[in-house]
Amino acid sequence: MTARATGDPSHCPVCTGAEIAPFLTVDARAYWRCATCEARFLAPRHYLSRTDELAQYMLHENDAHDPRYRRFLAKLADPLLARLPPGAKGLDYGCGPGPALAEMLRAAGHKVAVYDPFFAPDPAPLSATYDFITCTETVEHFHTPHAEFARLRALLQPGGWLAVMTCFQTDDARFADWHYRKDLTHVVFYRAATFHYLARVWGWDCEVPVKDVALMQRPLSG
Repeated sequence: MTARATGDPSHCPVCTGAEIAPFLTVDARAYWRCATCEARFLAPRHYLSRTDELAQYMLHENDAHDPRYRRFLAKLADPLLARLPPGAKGLDYGCGPGPALAEMLRAAGHKVAVYDPFFAPDPAPLSATYDFITCTETVEHFHTPHAEFARLRALLQPGGWLAVMTCFQTDDARFADWHYRKDLTHVVFYRAATFHYLARVWGWDCEVPVKDVALMQRPLSG
């Protein structure tokens, strides 16, 4: 393993594995990769401050009433809805300033709470448990993904679904020019294999019904 300089990560922030190595330095930002879960991630020394991170989020244009944005969210909503029982209770984790997905799921007859550390910071929803949790365009922002996933697992009832949508990283040769990398708030990049690995470790099932969507189900006995 390559010797690490001061400030380099010692483990993968997703799976906590130590089999990590430098991946790429581009735009003066150092990226690493994990041989265990296959995630790629930014060295923490390059993370934005909370103030700068919020400023970046305010530049996003995710109108909850935009039909195109709703079609985009339907990539996750449609396969998730096909698996939910009537009247399920859910949490949209990382809902952003316009919780369009929560509205779509409510319109389908489900009860949906919202939480976002910037735009819906009331911690009360984190004291309940749920039949499903959605994370759309959220997990790539996690500074401590291992801890975030542990929190989400604890919030799910047995048999519940964790539904994640993020742009899967697939081609190392195109990483430097990838639009997803260029968003300064994106610090972790997942592959489909990453979610399959996590599910195996947790003892859960994992499906990838369409590209960029992972549906992970907690077992009834666990």
